[in-house]
Amino acid sequence: MKTDIILILDFGSQYTQLIARRLRDMNVYCEIHPYSIDIKKYKDGLDKHRLKGIILSGGPASVLAKDSPDISGDNYEALNNSGIPVLGICYGLQLIAKKSGGRIHKAKVREYGFTKIKTSVDSKLFRGCAKSFTTWMSHGDSIDFLPRDFRVTSRSSNGIISSYEHREKKIYALQFHPEVNHTEYGKNILKNFAFGICRVDSLFKPSSFIKDKTAEIREKAGDDGVICALSGGVDSSVAAMLVQKAIGKRLVCVHIDNGLMRKNESRKIVDMFRKHFRFNLVFADASDIFLKRLKGVSEPEKKRKIIGKTFIDVFDAEAKKLKSKGMNIRHLVQGTLYPDVIESVSFKGPSVTIKSHHNVGGLPAKMKMNIIEPFRELFKDEVRNIGIKLGLPSSFIKRHPFPGPGLAVRILGDVTREKLSILREVDDIFIGELHRNNLYDEIWQAFAVLLPVRSVGVMGDERSYENAVVLRAVTSLDGMTADFYQFEKNFTTAVSNKIINSVRGVNRVVYDISSKPPATIEWE
Repeated sequence: MKTDIILILDFGSQYTQLIARRLRDMNVYCEIHPYSIDIKKYKDGLDKHRLKGIILSGGPASVLAKDSPDISGDNYEALNNSGIPVLGICYGLQLIAKKSGGRIHKAKVREYGFTKIKTSVDSKLFRGCAKSFTTWMSHGDSIDFLPRDFRVTSRSSNGIISSYEHREKKIYALQFHPEVNHTEYGKNILKNFAFGICRVDSLFKPSSFIKDKTAEIREKAGDDGVICALSGGVDSSVAAMLVQKAIGKRLVCVHIDNGLMRKNESRKIVDMFRKHFRFNLVFADASDIFLKRLKGVSEPEKKRKIIGKTFIDVFDAEAKKLKSKGMNIRHLVQGTLYPDVIESVSFKGPSVTIKSHHNVGGLPAKMKMNIIEPFRELFKDEVRNIGIKLGLPSSFIKRHPFPGPGLAVRILGDVTREKLSILREVDDIFIGELHRNNLYDEIWQAFAVLLPVRSVGVMGDERSYENAVVLRAVTSLDGMTADFYQFEKNFTTAVSNKIINSVRGVNRVVYDISSKPPATIEWE
């Protein structure tokens, strides 16, 4: 049975991923593609999905600018006359209006942030919404007048058109952003579009995904061997579980201890997958190599590049060892997620990237392996659900995110064994206390940072001059924005005392109360 899909055309909005996240939260399968994609060709090429709706995202450009993103004549025809429901958001609203014969002008009153709107007609898009509610706006252009046969469905408190529709053609548009949490009834509006207007009824189901993907992996792998770099993170672990389900012992996992892991982490990972899941697992202790190459390096990006290259070198060496033993390994498993793919392809097309990811595009060509990326179309919470279905412990699946370069980017400055030892102990105490106080699952991510700072203290009537550490804990829905977690004073007091009394080399603990933005979650 085909799964229904909604296509999201990206015009460069910082919120485009949020549109997809809100739909996926409803189990509505959707994909983000650059606005320049050929819609008819895309629709004709779908084999596992049925196209039920199209959303045009917002964007930073003005439709009045000479070089602003535009849609081709064929795409406009597909949007205008295909009968597939269309929703334009912000830039999408203005582009549809302009292309259909309306007029846009530079507004005297620009609307940014919280803005009240009032609906004027009974629209399917606003079913279940109040007549007046608060939205999140971000625009400097406004509609002067609408194209023929379009009708206004709401206006802002400034009298500016904030939504319109063409009911016969099933075209709907919003000047505000329903995908952000600041918009009241935003989820309700997207739900109305997906289910009330697009009539989506075949939803994404983890069980169906597992069945289809195991068959796909089995066919792709054939009789060949498959290798997986098993970091112990959620993505690579669930990917390995899925591939093992498909091909069994022909999967070989390699876990590399880079010396930058948390306390006892490599041992726990190896024990769990060897003993409880009977994985064919190779363990490589490469901590000496990583630390030797990182010696004296303080610049964060340089650390990342060294760690990435060293990981490839070690993994390549382990793969060659397996091949030398006669194993026919021709495929590499990666836990690539959909956000990695989205961020690696700009809305302007594949020639310009927003952000490169080490796990998008695979390892160097010299390894001569085909890539298997079972989660290339999924978000992390969807992967977690699949992991639970496959039998991974809930406590493992719900672990907080951990950066690829590990503790190296939580040590500000150069990385040494002594600093790693200190940070491991601090981190272990902090995370342990979160679990003991039933706080761990309330927090999106928590960790400790070792600062390149020493401070004066008094310990046992003696002067001390030791390290300062930062504790960081944030709450978030999707990692795009985050607020610091507000602990009770008793908890922070107890944790601080335990760290200072237990970890030699630390005499000061501080708590990070920065939100994202302006700060990032990690420090490096």
